[in-house]
Amino acid sequence: MRRRELYDAASGRGGPPLLPWTSPEGKPCYLSSDGRGYLSTLADSIETVQLSMGQELLTYARDATAPGAKALSASECRWLACRLAEALADALRVADSRGQRIPDQEEAAADA
Repeated sequence: MRRRELYDAASGRGGPPLLPWTSPEGKPCYLSSDGRGYLSTLADSIETVQLSMGQELLTYARDATAPGAKALSASECRWLACRLAEALADALRVADSRGQRIPDQEEAAADA
């Protein structure tokens, strides 16, 4: 068995990792590989881009809503709310995906 397969077997995690995108129907996509191929590298890169875009959007939102900032129009507020919702969905998907890759603290303590 490969090292990753041994880790998955030992930690009780077996399923393929969650990818940072969905199918055209909005269903989750999973990667069935050893985690070292092109798609795995692409997924890691996309996660990095999603998180950095979310950080930039958060900075923009904070600046736009700071005291003394020019008031946003209704359409600008709607655009900002939509982009923030997208960024939050991306961040939650990344957190879920990464959370699936780390062992549960209670299980690790019980094994020790």
